[in-house]
Amino acid sequence: MDQISTKQKKKACKAVQGERLEPAVNKTFGHRLAQCIKRYYWLYIFIIPMLVWYIIFHYVPMGGIVIAFKRYNGIKSVWDSKWVGMKWFIKFFESPYFWRLIRNTLSISLYTLATFPLPIIVALFFNELRSAKFKKFAQTIMYAPHFVSVVVLISMLSLFFSAQYGMVNHVIKALGGEAYSFLIEEDAFIHMYVWSGVWQGLGWNCIIYIAALSSVDPGLHEAAKLDGASRLQRIWHINLPTILPTVVITFIMKVGQIMTVGADKVLLMRNDLNVAKAEVISTYVYYNGLLSGDYGYGAAVGLFTNVINLIMLLIVNYVSGKLSDTSLF
Repeated sequence: MDQISTKQKKKACKAVQGERLEPAVNKTFGHRLAQCIKRYYWLYIFIIPMLVWYIIFHYVPMGGIVIAFKRYNGIKSVWDSKWVGMKWFIKFFESPYFWRLIRNTLSISLYTLATFPLPIIVALFFNELRSAKFKKFAQTIMYAPHFVSVVVLISMLSLFFSAQYGMVNHVIKALGGEAYSFLIEEDAFIHMYVWSGVWQGLGWNCIIYIAALSSVDPGLHEAAKLDGASRLQRIWHINLPTILPTVVITFIMKVGQIMTVGADKVLLMRNDLNVAKAEVISTYVYYNGLLSGDYGYGAAVGLFTNVINLIMLLIVNYVSGKLSDTSLF
């Protein structure tokens, strides 16, 4: 009887525990999400402006994609315009500028992508600084160029690299060389574009890596020191693996913009002498889509670049998920 009663007690106890645990285990995703929002509602309030901005300026305009398949001129509505199918895409593919635009756009994008490790190196350097005051000072100096507008940046390039009055050419002449026209030479355009962008965005781009490095457990470094690891070894075996997921995600997002080169900076830097290397897809869309009023053609070219970006994003994301178990989705 004692054995039977003991078993019954155990079964009753398990049943009670099961009843207590079952609701927690079987909570639906919606219920968990509602609890999370209720608990951290003040954080979600801060997200609302960003969501509204994305919806208005990114998702709502997606309805205009249909313009790429119609003869839209602004007089008739989008839905009343004549359907032309793939006409604008074929026109772009057969354009004599097609391969030049692809080459120039990819050249700038791949060159920019090659500078991707620089913010990581700078972040690792900042993380190794021991003086808090010098660290804040150095970070402020590095972040400042990010807040310089593109117009001011191009004006600075004109002042520093002018063939007649630029400081750089004055130094070249003083060293016995000849003045070089940085701003009008075709071969110099891509270097001027990429490295001015590196100067402007280097400090700002390393913020996310500095934040990731703050999560490194100091105990790992202490243990590595006791094992005789050098500073370089600790950076390689502790810091880099910690920020690797962040690096992978950032790289995937960069590749997802491989066909996108901002038109504003290119338009400010291009001229009649370097246009052969300065003409990219975004400027082509600006001139042929907006200024010429050929909205359907411009929309088709823009859609083409976005489709390529999406395909590249999916490919790199898939490969990253297979190789490193880190991906966007």
